[in-house]
Amino acid sequence: MKANEVLDNLKRRFPNEPEYHQAVAEVLGTIEEAYNEHPEFEKSNLIERLCIPDRIFSFRVTWTDDKGQVQTNMGYRIQHNNTIGPYKGGIRFHASVNQSILKFLAFEQTFKNSLTTLPMGGGKGGADFSPRGKSNAEIMRFCQAFVLELWRHIGPDTDVPAGDIGVGGREVAYMYGMYKKLARENTGTFTGKGIEFGGSLIRPEATGYGNVYFLLEMLKTRNIDIKGKVVAVSGSGNVAQYTVEKLIELGAKPVTMSDSDGYIYDPEGIDREKLDYIMELKNLYRGRIREYAEKYGCKYVQGARPWGEKCDIAMPSATQNELTGDDAKALLANGCFAVSEGANMPSTPDAIDAFLEAKILYAPGKAANAGGVSVSGLEMTQNAMKLSWTREEVDEKLKGIMKSIHEQCVKYGSKDGYINYVKGANVAGFMKVAKGMMAQGIL
Repeated sequence: MKANEVLDNLKRRFPNEPEYHQAVAEVLGTIEEAYNEHPEFEKSNLIERLCIPDRIFSFRVTWTDDKGQVQTNMGYRIQHNNTIGPYKGGIRFHASVNQSILKFLAFEQTFKNSLTTLPMGGGKGGADFSPRGKSNAEIMRFCQAFVLELWRHIGPDTDVPAGDIGVGGREVAYMYGMYKKLARENTGTFTGKGIEFGGSLIRPEATGYGNVYFLLEMLKTRNIDIKGKVVAVSGSGNVAQYTVEKLIELGAKPVTMSDSDGYIYDPEGIDREKLDYIMELKNLYRGRIREYAEKYGCKYVQGARPWGEKCDIAMPSATQNELTGDDAKALLANGCFAVSEGANMPSTPDAIDAFLEAKILYAPGKAANAGGVSVSGLEMTQNAMKLSWTREEVDEKLKGIMKSIHEQCVKYGSKDGYINYVKGANVAGFMKVAKGMMAQGIL
């Protein structure tokens, strides 16, 4: 395989999909050597089969707003690869959603799920619908209309969706309720459900907690204690909130959070009381992060991201491509020695190159943010077994999974005393899926 030739061919066949091309390029560039050690892969054209999704569903979603106006959106489900288990991946509701973004997310999800050691394939879905500014009734009607189109293509052993940006417990509950009514079954078809109807304890916290657990494993390789370290976090949604919660618990000092309007910088640190305010502001009142700055009298920067602030550790937890090459240079100049990604592909290729060249601790999202889907996998197991595990049991399993992912990254990414977590995660995830595909024949 020549990575450039494969990528050029995909660009020709699937033009105008930059996020998808970026995700594929990032993986192909790191697995080329390992791939070429297996001539049987090339003989069965495995790389092209792995890059192109099994199937893509796209559909119109028609719903009525509170004014009685009929609205339409586009909905999608990308079923990328089910070699290891049922398709598994979140649903994203955001105005930016398109096929390219979902293909990149499904592609990434395939390797992320492979790394978890749990039997899950890769998929992703969503719609160009934004819950922001909508009433509960409007969101409910949209979720029901979305599932009305999707329900025949999902199921506990086929495809198990979850939440993502714009899709939290409320949206999952509305979708699951409609699915249950249409399919006439009460099974673990969605994860991220409420505790009252089959959800798992620690699922809301899992991505943020898991990211911090992975960060701890990285810091151990250099005998660094997280206590007292200054951490810049982006985002203020589910992932960012629970990242900050765990950082506070471990004695670190988170100083930034953000939303799509701008970021706050609190040099005194965000403590438990301040985080409670942010959680109430964001989860109950759907407010903006600038209100934190107004309440606590700290710095707020409109229309910017927090990577220019001085920190020891950066944890991008908002969205894709939020951390650019220039941002990476600013972080490095300010003494940042570790970056652990809570979002999917938040760093641009230039930023990743800068981190690797500087040989800092850098964890890509497919490894560091795998905690969310890991606990989703544990939720699937609990549903299948008709059991509920305690908070402590789930948390212990999550720690074990993140430690295992770190070990795989070290195994495949270590060279000349430096651990390249990008290469380690990509090769480890790829080899498991590739070997499974070879064993199952050309399909």
